[in-house]
Parts: sequence; structure tokens; C-alpha cells
Amino acid sequence: MRLVGRISDWNDDKGYGFVVPHDGGVRAFVHVKAFQSGSRRPVTGDLISYEVAGDAKGRTNATRVRFAGQRIESPRQPRRSSPLPRRMLGVLSLMAITGLAVMGPLPLVLAIAYLVFSALSWLMYWWDKDAAGQGARRTPESTLHFVGLLGGWPGALIAQQQFRHKTVKASFQTVFWLTVLVNLVVAVWVVRSGTAQALADGLT
Repeated sequence: MRLVGRISDWNDDKGYGFVVPHDGGVRAFVHVKAFQSGSRRPVTGDLISYEVAGDAKGRTNATRVRFAGQRIESPRQPRRSSPLPRRMLGVLSLMAITGLAVMGPLPLVLAIAYLVFSALSWLMYWWDKDAAGQGARRTPESTLHFVGLLGGWPGALIAQQQFRHKTVKASFQTVFWLTVLVNLVVAVWVVRSGTAQALADGLT
């Protein structure tokens, strides 16, 4: 039996909220993953239809959620995969950075910084994805972007695809790619101006 209700207390960062049935009754917990594939991000006040199911702790959860008026997705329709091979881009970027450091154009200290910050970024995405599933404290998006700006974006690309995390939220992706662009521009300037080599010589 499908019910109709409105979303309340939606937390877009954590990807969950509650739905209050129109005909009265117990409000149900609703997670963004319960929405039909291809749906937009919900907001407080959205009218939805849903089914209810209990979890292991006896709580009421909304399942098979659709927005009001949304067409039912055909079960035969294959789910689209992300057209952007993030993991491959991340791995190729790290390989290119390592290769440039070995051949000489890129100072070793800069290559090490990319590897270190990429490893840190990967761990932060893993931690944030796990926290989202557990309802624990999340890593601020500004922190994820800052580490990416410092050179951790290759590791972030790998983590985004591996954990299927932060790939749907358009606002996050816009800022993320801006940090990648800024990082690359600054890195080229640092190398061509000799600043990176001067820093490397100062550390040796």
C-alpha cells in the first residue's frame, strides 16, 4: 500500500529527513537512497508517495519513494553509469605526476605533496561516506575542498567513484572542479617561475 505525504526536516548534507503522511499517522524516516533512480535531490515540503517498512529496530522507514507525478521507472531500464571515469582520471593523474618527477620537470617535493594529500583526501572521503551511513558527524565539504585544492584532488576522484560519494550533488561538483582548475594553474606557475625548485633546494 502506497501512502502520500510531505517531506519535513530534510538535511541535504546528510541525505535524509522525515515524511509526514497526509492522512495522519506515524512519520517515517526517509533516506535519499530510497528515491527512484534518477530523481532530483529532495527538499523540505516536497510531496511524495511511498511505501513503509520497519527496520531491525522497529522504526518506520519510507521505501520505494517517488515524487508526486513522477513516472514509474521501468524495471527493464538499465541504470546509467557515470560517464566520467573518475578513478581512471585520478590514477592517471598520479602516474603523470610521478612520471614528471622522475624525468625532472616536476620537483620531487611537489610530487610527494600530491601523493600525500591525495592519500589524505581518499581517507577523508572514506570516513565521510562511512559517517553518512552511520549517522555520525560528517566531514565539512569545505574541508574536503581545501585538501583537494592543496593537491589531493586525484585521490578525491578515486574515492568519489570507489565509494559513490559526492558525485550527484551538483553544487559540490562545481566547487570541486574549480579547486582542481585553481590547483593546476597555481602548480604550473610555481614550476615555471622556479618557486618550486627554490623550495626543493631549500629543503635539501
